[in-house]
Amino acid sequence: MKTLIVGLGNPILGDDGIGWRVAEEAQRDLNGATYEFGASHQIDFDFLSLGGIQLMEHLIGYDRAIIVDAITTGKDPIGTVTKFPLSQIKSIGQGHLSSPHDASLPEAIEMGKLMGAQLPDLVTIIAIEAQNVYDFSEELSIPVEEAVPVAINEIKLLLKE
Repeated sequence: MKTLIVGLGNPILGDDGIGWRVAEEAQRDLNGATYEFGASHQIDFDFLSLGGIQLMEHLIGYDRAIIVDAITTGKDPIGTVTKFPLSQIKSIGQGHLSSPHDASLPEAIEMGKLMGAQLPDLVTIIAIEAQNVYDFSEELSIPVEEAVPVAINEIKLLLKE
C-alpha cells in the first residue's frame, strides 16, 4: 500500500499554512514508523499550494491519499478538524480542492483516470476550519495551532485502517 500525505495551502498566509504544518509534523512523527503500519506500507509526503490538475498529477501511482488543508465554511468554530472523503467536497465549498480557475480535484482525478493514470480510489480530506487565510504571516492563529495534534491523530487513525 502506497499512501501520499499532502499538506495543502500556503505557509506564508497565516492559517492557510495549516496543511503544511500538519504534514511537516506528521512526517517527523511518522519517520521510521513503518513497523506500526506494516513494512509493506510506504508513506510519502508532499507540500503543495495548488489543487486541481497539479495536485492530481502528484497523486499518480498511489493507492491512497490523505490531504490536509484549511477550510473556511463558517459552520464550525475556528480550529475544528473535520475528516471526509473527497466525494463530499462539492457540499463543503470552495478552497484549494475546488477552484473556479481550475478543474476541481474530483474532476481532475476523473480526467486522469480516463487518460489511464493510476490514481487512488481512496482520497480522504482532513480539513481544519480557519479564519486568517489571507494575512501575510507564517504564524497560525491559536485555535488553528491547537488543531495540529488533533489532525495528526486523524492521519494516524487513517493509516491504521
